[in-house]
Amino acid sequence: MAEQEQKARRPDGRARVVVTGIGWVTPLGFTIDRVWQRLLAGESGVGTTRGFDASTFPTTFSAQVKPDYDYRRFVRYPDVHEGIGSNTAFALGAAAGAWTSSGLDGYPALNRRRLGIYLGSGEGSLDFDNYVAANLAGWDEERRTVDGGRWSEAALQRMGALREIEQEPNMPLTHLAMEYEARGPAYNCLTACAASTQAIGEATEILRRGDADVMITGGAHTMIHPFGVTGFNRLTALSTRNEDPQAASRPFSASRNGFVMGEGAGMLIIETLEHAQQREATVLAEIVGYGSSADAFRITDMHPDGRGPAAAMRSALADAETAPEQIDYISAHGTGTHENDSIETKAIRAVFGAAAPGVPISSIKSMMGHLIAAAGAVEAITCVLVLRDGKLPPTINLHDPDPQCDLDYVPNVSRAVEAGVALSNSFGFGGQNDTLVLRRFA
Repeated sequence: MAEQEQKARRPDGRARVVVTGIGWVTPLGFTIDRVWQRLLAGESGVGTTRGFDASTFPTTFSAQVKPDYDYRRFVRYPDVHEGIGSNTAFALGAAAGAWTSSGLDGYPALNRRRLGIYLGSGEGSLDFDNYVAANLAGWDEERRTVDGGRWSEAALQRMGALREIEQEPNMPLTHLAMEYEARGPAYNCLTACAASTQAIGEATEILRRGDADVMITGGAHTMIHPFGVTGFNRLTALSTRNEDPQAASRPFSASRNGFVMGEGAGMLIIETLEHAQQREATVLAEIVGYGSSADAFRITDMHPDGRGPAAAMRSALADAETAPEQIDYISAHGTGTHENDSIETKAIRAVFGAAAPGVPISSIKSMMGHLIAAAGAVEAITCVLVLRDGKLPPTINLHDPDPQCDLDYVPNVSRAVEAGVALSNSFGFGGQNDTLVLRRFA
């Protein structure tokens, strides 16, 4: 028993943290192995935007969760979740997949007071949707107001207080807590594109210091609504390759011209190794390193020398007690914007030095778009699957490499690899940078 307890601790005495469940809802589907096979095959989930008429927008396409997804198939009490927004609906489905695969359904001894949640999420779109639904008929085109500039009583009744609340970014967490009776630590972070990677890292820290036994962690998000698309179009961050949407997301390519908006959720069940061993759980991977940094530069631009991403990677490697040359795969942030891809390349070169050209790197955003706050979680799950199966997803649409992006990005075709350690990068608007290191469990 003493030997087993020793193995369940890191050299610094804190708990080892392992992944025991994974689940996702993505533009490529919502079962782990089906989506994984589509990623390995290099399939694209990008198509014409549904849900609103985007035909007059500079970008008319996105990577959306398919209409056949219904969260009610994955929850015990559908009535409890009535009226939820897309963020929460995606979170519930992804969490159900992770929960089932973890085997916790069959573990009655679980202490719900030591079951926590840490999510990365963002604002919902219900406020916009309900405003239009409730007020369009009362719109005064001449005055550009609705009912003299005030919400009508009828509109307020149609909208409802709960519908207003459901747009808040902590609602996925709230509904997951109700669904799984999670009464432990509960946090939600709002660090844009880095949010779910940061959530996984911080959830790991909670487990390491002994504040919980099990954490539901990851992220859920959609910004595929008129406000979201308009904002990113005005920032010139989105690809406008409307004539060929499935070729629009092209990270590290010389012809890249912006990212493709995606949506969905990725969830992981992580727990202390000691707790996993007690319940004889199947361990999928171990989270061994987490690093975080800020660029302290500009809101929308990364520092040109890549100092922020490099600092996050160095911190994660140090936390993992892992040398750069021990990394077998990097899941890149790889958005397909001009600055991001070249600066991420520069940062990897700065951290990995002479080892950089030998490390395979790929961006699954080339296939499922950029899931914003949920992106890091689906990319962390990808790392788990790489470690499990020894196969690398490709970076598709990479036919004209940028000379500034001169590393091995696994272009267009998947690859077999002997992978024991993987690194996952996420960099958010505002200059937040987060990196995870995952290791095959032994």
